[in-house]
Amino acid sequence: MRNILLAVTLTLCFLNADAQNDFKKLDAWVADNAEQMGGRAILMVYKDGHIIYSHAENKMTARQKMAGRFIARRQNKTADFSDFTPTTRIPVASCSKWYSAALVMTFVDEGKLKLTDTVGKYLPALSKSGKGNITIGECLSHETGIKSPELKESLKEMRNIGSMDEAIADIAAMPMEGEPGKTFHYSNTGLQIAGAILEKISGKSFQTLFAERIAKPLNMQNSNFGDSKVALPAGGAYSTPNDYMNFLVMILNKGTFNGKRILSEKSIDEMQINRIKPYVKIAYSPTQIAIPGYGYGEWIMGDGIVSSPGLFGSFPWVNKDKYYAAFLMTFYLNNSGKQERYKELWSLVNEFVSN
Repeated sequence: MRNILLAVTLTLCFLNADAQNDFKKLDAWVADNAEQMGGRAILMVYKDGHIIYSHAENKMTARQKMAGRFIARRQNKTADFSDFTPTTRIPVASCSKWYSAALVMTFVDEGKLKLTDTVGKYLPALSKSGKGNITIGECLSHETGIKSPELKESLKEMRNIGSMDEAIADIAAMPMEGEPGKTFHYSNTGLQIAGAILEKISGKSFQTLFAERIAKPLNMQNSNFGDSKVALPAGGAYSTPNDYMNFLVMILNKGTFNGKRILSEKSIDEMQINRIKPYVKIAYSPTQIAIPGYGYGEWIMGDGIVSSPGLFGSFPWVNKDKYYAAFLMTFYLNNSGKQERYKELWSLVNEFVSN
């Protein structure tokens, strides 16, 4: 009996040592990469009902702080260089697309929209410009066939728009570059159209709909799409690690959060079907995303991973095979090395959750 107890004790010690080593590997990765990722980063990992890892690093250089002060002055704000925490709130750029696609799917679940509905049914301005046959599904998968401006330029232009109708008029004037459903162009356009349709059929602003249907039921207390005249569904969200993790838990749990259903399992499955078929032309894909699959509002990364990385470096993902969710919050614009960095992080987190 004493031999058995000794063997069990030794096994537990080895397991604990492995776990500590994996913690150290993740800690080291965040520390080693923080400076390249804008100077600050926080990584959180969720599995088996709770957060199993949370670690932040602040490696901001004098140059990064100087740039931060300059940006803050232009925005009439005070620069803040404190450590990122689970409640730090920053703009998350294209991480917004996952939020917005989920919001659209709540209307699909209620039968108020069909993914096969054409946009001209709700937005006559698009019919008049020959774009009325684009479907809701094609808007969510970046397959509208519309030749959209570059992402940063598009967001800058949209921030100066006075109304959603004006935003749709601008989209109506854009040229086509391919057939809807057969041309993939990662952009802000499709989700802007989808957002306008939600406002038309509900009589409420996109910001209000997000608060009512996604943020409130998921206890996302510090997430929204700002207070500008026109919401930017493809890139205008502000969020925190805690809030985004609640959303990821809902995705991981096939549409439920804390026992409450937010989306149907069917909608979750629809969002995760790769819509980039062999016949689809890739007109534009972000340089940091060398991935062949895209669903509704999310990239299909392979190996069970779905994600929606943002231009500013924040990176949320769900691993369906290993059944965990993770969120890396950063803020920087340099895309160099992002894809390789993500892959390295996936590998380390996969190893961590497997022990």
